[in-house]
Amino acid sequence: MPILESDLASFAVLGSSTVTNVPTSTVVGNVGVWSPGGANAVTGFSSSPGVAVADPQVTGGQVHAGTALAQSAQGQLTNAFANLVLLGTGTTLLSADLSGLTLTPGVYTVHAGTSNLTTLLGALTLDGLGDDNALWVFQMESTLITSAGSVVNVINTGAGAGLYWNVASSATLDADTSFQGNILAAANITLNTGATIGCGRVLAHVEAVNMDSNTIAIDCAGTGEEGSYGLSGGIAGGTTSVPEPATLLLFGFGLAGMLGFKKRSSSVA
Repeated sequence: MPILESDLASFAVLGSSTVTNVPTSTVVGNVGVWSPGGANAVTGFSSSPGVAVADPQVTGGQVHAGTALAQSAQGQLTNAFANLVLLGTGTTLLSADLSGLTLTPGVYTVHAGTSNLTTLLGALTLDGLGDDNALWVFQMESTLITSAGSVVNVINTGAGAGLYWNVASSATLDADTSFQGNILAAANITLNTGATIGCGRVLAHVEAVNMDSNTIAIDCAGTGEEGSYGLSGGIAGGTTSVPEPATLLLFGFGLAGMLGFKKRSSSVA
């Protein structure tokens, strides 16, 4: 099973309570919101609850305010969180700041209170080491917060790469952040003025997505090393398969051997 199933993968932006936008944003992929019994409100885009509508800020998709597709995607987002948990905790990052690091593919845990990406020491670089299906998973124990102008670069990989930020609380990308990958947040997601996700998604499980003149794209074909699946692949064939529980131990040893880190822990479900 892929981490992002097909309905969920069609969304570049998905919220639960609301999706708000200060125009003009540019989104490649669906924009949606669904909450049981909620208003299913989308502001700053064309929207009509229960009906998929077109919007000039959205290409390659539509605005889904309370539609069946948005409801299905929220259900698949629940599955995606569970799938990421099955991949384990991997190698723990002890640094309070991820900037200035170069990280090869793997599963990482970032402890609560140390989940900041800043530009004080430079950009965060994710190096796929020539693997077209490189996979990075960041298990964020608390929040994901970037400082203004922060940068995440993905290099030396291909169309089948995967990058996932599994955020236990909320995520905030500050102004003019240049980000990559799929943010799956248990609470809300805020993108401040001019923040961009060159290849990826913002997927909020129980609260809002708030946007302000942002760019988000899931169709990254032609961008080369950032991948053409919105960085929703990894491991093989452009889709990340979650191992069955009985195979998790073998998966953990294999991934650890591929990384060759001096400090690592095998993934065990």
